[in-house]
Amino acid sequence: MQADVPYRCLPDLLAAWSARAPEAPAILAPGRAPLTYGALVRHAQETGRALRRFGVGAHDRVALIVANGPDLATAVLEVAAHAIVAPLNPDLPASDLAVALEGLRARTVIFPVGQGGEARALAHALGLAILDLVPLGDGAAGLFALQGKPRSCAAAEARVGSDDIAVLLHTSGTTSRPKRVPITHGQLCRVAYATTTALGVTAADRCLAVPGLFHSHGVGTLATCVMAGSSIACLEHFSAGTFFQAMAACEPTWYTAVPTIHHAILGDAAAYADTVARSRLRLIRTASMACPPSLIRAIEATFQAPVIETLGMAETASQIASNPLPPGIRKLGSVGLPNALELRIVDEVGAVVPSGTPGEIIVRGAGVVRGYDDDPEADRRAFVGGWFHTGDQGYLDADGYLYVTGRLKELINRGGAKIAPREVDEALMEHPAVAQAVAFAVPHTRLGEEVAAAVVLRPGTTATEPEIRQYAAMRLADFKVPRRVLVLDTLPMGPTGKIQRSGLAQRLAAASPTTEYTAPRTEAEAALAEVWAHVLDVPRVGIHDDFFHLGGDSLQAARVLAHASEIFRAPLPPESLFAAPTVAELARLIDAARAAPAVSPEPLTAATDEREDIAF
Repeated sequence: MQADVPYRCLPDLLAAWSARAPEAPAILAPGRAPLTYGALVRHAQETGRALRRFGVGAHDRVALIVANGPDLATAVLEVAAHAIVAPLNPDLPASDLAVALEGLRARTVIFPVGQGGEARALAHALGLAILDLVPLGDGAAGLFALQGKPRSCAAAEARVGSDDIAVLLHTSGTTSRPKRVPITHGQLCRVAYATTTALGVTAADRCLAVPGLFHSHGVGTLATCVMAGSSIACLEHFSAGTFFQAMAACEPTWYTAVPTIHHAILGDAAAYADTVARSRLRLIRTASMACPPSLIRAIEATFQAPVIETLGMAETASQIASNPLPPGIRKLGSVGLPNALELRIVDEVGAVVPSGTPGEIIVRGAGVVRGYDDDPEADRRAFVGGWFHTGDQGYLDADGYLYVTGRLKELINRGGAKIAPREVDEALMEHPAVAQAVAFAVPHTRLGEEVAAAVVLRPGTTATEPEIRQYAAMRLADFKVPRRVLVLDTLPMGPTGKIQRSGLAQRLAAASPTTEYTAPRTEAEAALAEVWAHVLDVPRVGIHDDFFHLGGDSLQAARVLAHASEIFRAPLPPESLFAAPTVAELARLIDAARAAPAVSPEPLTAATDEREDIAF
């Protein structure tokens, strides 16, 4: 570990702040007295004695199935200081918790007293020792007692060190089954120190942390705050009300969240205008998934604070890269510069690619974990030659700023053309009626995969599928325009707040309308229906059938428009089928075009990636 990292393990870090600033607040919660660093260390010592009394040694694994909040924050720190802590999301289905508990090989599991339900029964069936966490509601934030059956402990005198595992986290599992990531004390301290440097976090700061402490975003934030000797407030359950209540009560100087949460906060900010006006925020961090530029601009305009885009993963003990703080240059759409890690962009054979060329992001450094927990096959794929292959696609610009274009497994392979869903997401979110958007692949018989998207509309607005497709056609290359657009009330999200692209293709198929066949009524409709049937190789086409719902793609669209222009002697620009995707609508468009003077359409141009250098 480098000499510039002042602490090698959590016990040393906590003891140092307890000695240096014992009355400084560590854990905050609305309506509760702050838990100071002095009280935190004293309580951690009590927790350590209780764990030994209940048979937990320094190298034993302890599962925490506790709701987010101040009790979980202190439990994560204190259990990690004396054993290996594995926080699990209590909102997971019982089947997922059963898999997680079996895979962890934990000896002990902690539940809130009187809670746990099926998960508690599963733990009992697995023969795990069960401890009850009893909150001390009349004390400072995060104080609790542990209750359970005493057991002997063979390693009562053992003390954790830099190379010992502190935390076992599960990956988000958005593209594959979650894997267990063992993070050592040294790695956690190293990355926390790099993050305090990158974000300028000091003992004077207060963080409002929205992410749960069962994944790297939350645990990394907790470690960062403790490394700086600052304080943290962890939301128990997110809602606009709880967020703004904590804003008013805890007066944070920064908050961190995923883009879906930023969006929800922004949507209700007007109702809490007084709290926003009194805000002491000096920065807002966004992590875990791409944050659309339009959302970043809106957040900054609302809170008058810079949004710092970052990239982090469990395998790197959280933060990999972040944009500089003002007056440094922040680049919209970029996750910034690497933080204390070596980073490369490589092609499919592992060769480094030039700046501006997309490839896989790989990293190495002391903060990167050595491998997954008991998963040699995953290790073989991800940890190659001392480098961790992130599975993310991105590129470096000439200044060394990193741009993430998506997960390699999420790339849409449309007839050999690789499309990054994020580019489509951002184009759709520029539509004034679209609040959220997520692009994904759907099967296509001729192209292999085709582009589709799901969107959530802003309250009080309307937009049809053809209107959204036409809007996208003016901003994206034709082959990137979604052929299907599914309008939903909410987008599916995983337990960490990440939007789940997987499964949307099935939802789209289930939601596909079955249009009753309506025969052509006019000669124009009959001619168009015949052209469509020939080009799409289908037996018949009704006048209300959607061209793209029938499987039409851009090449077939060009053939249809070429035939139609020749038959009707009417100019039809390339985007005509996006605006008029049915025979009846296209016939009306042709009638209007024939009645109007001939006008040469402006050529469509593919939208370029938005790059803005921001100095807040």
